[in-house]
Amino acid sequence: MLDIESFHRDGDGSAAPYHLLRPTGELDAYTVAQFREALAEHAAAGRLVVDLCGVPFMDSAGLGALIGGIRRIRENEGRVVVYCNGATLLRLLHTTGFDRIVPVEETLEAAVGALDRDPGI
Repeated sequence: MLDIESFHRDGDGSAAPYHLLRPTGELDAYTVAQFREALAEHAAAGRLVVDLCGVPFMDSAGLGALIGGIRRIRENEGRVVVYCNGATLLRLLHTTGFDRIVPVEETLEAAVGALDRDPGI
């Protein structure tokens, strides 16, 4: 089962407003449709942090959905950063080269800060 929360965060003195998308649970072929929908709903978000800290496992279907969602957001001139602090998932994101196409940060503060540095695909 996959639960997905979405929040709008107001900016403070150092950061502009952004959206936070937080899936919790395994992100695999069985749950990917729900994740893909959530990403599509944020295609025009402008600034999005995808919080993967609650995802203990992600397969290639989940990774593909994440990449596709990021491309749609960037096609709309948006910026995306992934926030992840789990060793297994971080290893997957680094091994696959995902971190070369989108910033991957290990703290929420660093992820919000990286929204302004996001170079785009």
